[in-house]
Amino acid sequence: MIAKNTSSIASQNNPNIGKRSVIMTEIEVMCSIGLHDFEKQAKQRVLIDLEVALDPAKEPSSDNVDDTLDYDMIREGVIAIASDRHHDLQETLARRILDCILAMKDVVGVIVMTSKPDVYPDCRSVSYRIAAGDI
Repeated sequence: MIAKNTSSIASQNNPNIGKRSVIMTEIEVMCSIGLHDFEKQAKQRVLIDLEVALDPAKEPSSDNVDDTLDYDMIREGVIAIASDRHHDLQETLARRILDCILAMKDVVGVIVMTSKPDVYPDCRSVSYRIAAGDI
């Protein structure tokens, strides 16, 4: 049996598509973060999770990265923000990431979760979550 070419399906911009998202989990960054003096002495491991909601009306019409949001841009933006300066609060870091991603092509909503997995020995992680837009 020969498979049919399905490239024309995306080009129809199907009105039945209600939501579409890019999800990235556990982007690991060594980050200068924390209020306490000991936290300011050395970088800490921070894990960043994202759900990036994309405009469903702008579903890619081809198999070309130019027609969609490049995942590299998302990842590189997160790493750049997490690495560019000290953040006292996870809340500040998460908000800066959220603002950056909301400004990207075709993005209609974002959920950002930052996690510090090495804070307490009896706790898997301490996390902060923020969301904006149509998510």
